[in-house]
Amino acid sequence: MTFPHMFNEKHGGVPRHLVFHKPYGVLSKFTDSEGRPTLAGYVDVPHVYPAGRLDMDSEGLLLLTADGDLASRLTSPSFKVPKTYLVQIERIPDDAALVRLRHGVMVKGKRTRPARVELLLEEPTVHPRPVPIRFRKSVPTVWLRIEVHEGMNRQIRRMTAQVGHPTLRVIRVAIGSIQLATLAPGEWRVLRLDELQGLLKPT
Repeated sequence: MTFPHMFNEKHGGVPRHLVFHKPYGVLSKFTDSEGRPTLAGYVDVPHVYPAGRLDMDSEGLLLLTADGDLASRLTSPSFKVPKTYLVQIERIPDDAALVRLRHGVMVKGKRTRPARVELLLEEPTVHPRPVPIRFRKSVPTVWLRIEVHEGMNRQIRRMTAQVGHPTLRVIRVAIGSIQLATLAPGEWRVLRLDELQGLLKPT
């Protein structure tokens, strides 16, 4: 499958693919009839749209593109483009819970595909959230790194809830070869050509 014009980072002087760090509390779209915060408050580049989405209360990497074929590739489970998240959950999961997450759990009547799940021994360095997570002295929290190849609605939160560990915070840190890295909430940059080529490699 070919993707015409996708190897041009810019078209007519306008960036065609952007890497954006979506902040907490911002919708993954440019307009909202209810007046809630949207991408329009952060990105002033015309003709780019989100390839997939993050929930309003999730944060992290969002790819904006002017190419519909690329957006379809990134969002279709058939292309198996991995999405990686840092996930803060309540309580420390045992091995059985981690195995269930890795093998797939039932979410709204459908079993999730196998996932890579790692229990982080140290808390990752992340940007502070404008609305702090709820803190309960009697309930410890821990971070997971979860890699999935799907994009079901609120999938990460539903997965951890199924194994008894409610999610407190979700930060997407990678889509395929694209890394969030040091990009701060609300900031964006132009996708590099090598990153674009990495997305197009056969899986």
